[in-house]
Amino acid sequence: METTSAKRQLTSEQQTKLITILKTRFEKNRNRHKNIQWDKVLQKIESKPEKLWSLYKMENTGGEPDIIGYIEQTGEYVFVDCSPETPADRRNVCYDDQALELRKEHKPKNSALGMAAEMGVEILTEDQYRELQKLGDFDTKTSSWIWTPPEIRKLGGALFCDRRYDHVFVYHNGAESYYGARGFRTVLKL
Repeated sequence: METTSAKRQLTSEQQTKLITILKTRFEKNRNRHKNIQWDKVLQKIESKPEKLWSLYKMENTGGEPDIIGYIEQTGEYVFVDCSPETPADRRNVCYDDQALELRKEHKPKNSALGMAAEMGVEILTEDQYRELQKLGDFDTKTSSWIWTPPEIRKLGGALFCDRRYDHVFVYHNGAESYYGARGFRTVLKL
């Protein structure tokens, strides 16, 4: 039987390909991470192979992860899905596993929080989503589930965001709902 840590390791070919993709994206989008040097990011990536696996999952589900910040207090780089629209392979999901279990008919295959946990990442908060939107126009045709406060979730609801009319909107829906144009964006601190 394969262990979880064995499943979460990339081949050297996968590592090389992913690091090349990340470096190219980093250099192409300098406006997202002014004053951050790739060499330091690469050192951090190489020292945390388990996080590289999570970045690989972000990339392979259509997220196009890139660095959008650095947290001085913890020395962590902040990677977020920067795909123009919510990642294609993370759509058609309800909010969490509780909502997935409650859904009786036309059940989706997964939930946003369940997939994020499997990937070793978190979904964006409203504040993180708004920060991302300062760097470009994201989710102009799609929407993304965001972290929902427990008091809202307890009542059966969940929050999602999108960008329309050059503004970021926050909406609510039943946590068990899912749509072809709604997915989720993730954040990984490294």
